[in-house]
Amino acid sequence: MPVITSTVVTPIVTEQTSAAYQDRGEYTFRVHPEATKTQIRKAIQELFNVTVTGVWTSNHRGKDRRVGQVVGRRPHWKKAIVTLKAGDSIEIFEA
Repeated sequence: MPVITSTVVTPIVTEQTSAAYQDRGEYTFRVHPEATKTQIRKAIQELFNVTVTGVWTSNHRGKDRRVGQVVGRRPHWKKAIVTLKAGDSIEIFEA
C-alpha cells in the first residue's frame, strides 16, 4: 500500500486537462498504480486542504518502444480525475 506522499505522483497538465478544469472543475493526477479511490481521496484532501466530491481512475498500459533492434516497454501507469467541492481549488493548476 502506498503512503500518502507517494499516492499522488504528479499532476497532469495538458491542453485537454486544462480545458476539463476550466469547464467542469476536474483535476487530473498521475497516481500510484496500487492506490485505491479512497486512498487517492484522502491524499488529495490532506495534501491540498480541499474537499473531494468524486474520484475516477483509469489504468493505462505501457507502450512498446523500439530503438533499432532493441524492443522495450514503457511502464504501466494509473490516472485519477478528481472533482472538488464548489469553491475549492488547487493552486498548481491555476498558474
